[in-house]
Formats: sequence, C-alpha cells, structure tokens
Amino acid sequence: MNIQTAPLTIGTVAKRVGVAIDTIRYYEREGLLPQPQRRASGYRSYGDAAIAQLRFIRRAKKLGFTLEEIRGLLSLSRDRQKGVAAVKQRAQLRLVALDARIAELQRVRDGLAQLVKSCRGHGAPEHCPILQALTQEEMSS
Repeated sequence: MNIQTAPLTIGTVAKRVGVAIDTIRYYEREGLLPQPQRRASGYRSYGDAAIAQLRFIRRAKKLGFTLEEIRGLLSLSRDRQKGVAAVKQRAQLRLVALDARIAELQRVRDGLAQLVKSCRGHGAPEHCPILQALTQEEMSS
C-alpha cells in the first residue's frame, strides 16, 4: 500500500533525499523531475513521487550514469514492453565504459607510481623525475 504524505516543501525534500535545493531546481529545468504543483503562496509542493524520482537519479549518478542517460532510464522505467531489456542494455554499455575508465585510471596510477618510486624526494628540481615528466613534451603515439 502506498500512503501519500502531506505535500512537502523543497527544503524538506532536499533534506530527505540528501541533495541541495538548487539541484532539485536544476533537475526540474532539465526535465528530469516534473514541475511541482504550486501552493497559493507560490511555493513548490512535492509528494512521495518526487522523492522516489530524486532517489532514482542519485543512485543512477552513483552508478556512473550521466544525466542524459538517467533521462533515458527514467523514460524506460515507464515502458512496460521493452523497458527492462533496454535498461539492461544501457547498464551493460555503462559497465563497458566504466571498465575502460578503470583501465585508463590504472594506467595513469601505474605511471605515477613509477615516477614517485624514481624520485628521491630531495635535490635540485631539474633532477626530479616527476617534474621532468610534467614539463617534457608529449610523445606522439
């Protein structure tokens, strides 16, 4: 059973979800969150659906999805025919991209570790392998 709570202010929603108020406004401008109803005073009024959608966006961001990808996932989450298969495909693509990024970061880490290992940590700056690597021209590949 889904019990609707009383309408919430943007500040209350932000605290419950753990995002900044400006983030909520940004997501509304970008179409990731529907425009909320307005009270007579003009203040935004949110319900449980907004909290659920904001949590979805936060979790998707933590998994490495871009806001554009999240927009697609939100749309697919409402597609009862092809939604699940398409979500899985997009998650697989994100996983491939993350694996590539991890490999690149590992390569950078290994290079930096080698530079740190070869640096004595004292002496003239012109003899520091870290500074030499940072100042030399890129080698063409």
